[in-house]
Amino acid sequence: MEHKTLSHRWLHRALFGALALIVFGFVTMALWNWLMPALFGLARVGFWQALGLLVLSRVLFVGFHHVPWHHHHDWRERVLARWEQMTPEEREKLREGMRCGHGHD
Repeated sequence: MEHKTLSHRWLHRALFGALALIVFGFVTMALWNWLMPALFGLARVGFWQALGLLVLSRVLFVGFHHVPWHHHHDWRERVLARWEQMTPEEREKLREGMRCGHGHD
């Protein structure tokens, strides 16, 4: 049941992300085409160019280490929480499996 919930959650996030990307792309295109040609004499842009501007501004001003899908701290906390709940025998079995390059016998 939990697996189904996770896949539904992922699907909702993916759909919301795609919708947000489309909306931001059109808003960027509209703002650019309204302001930049009149103020600076620059060419108008299409939807894909507007998305490119969004990506470029993200890379230049934020960088890749703050992307929303990069949750290494959440992952680390979950792993540490699981490790704390393990018995010493379970921890040793995990260590052995990692040394052998596999987790199953």
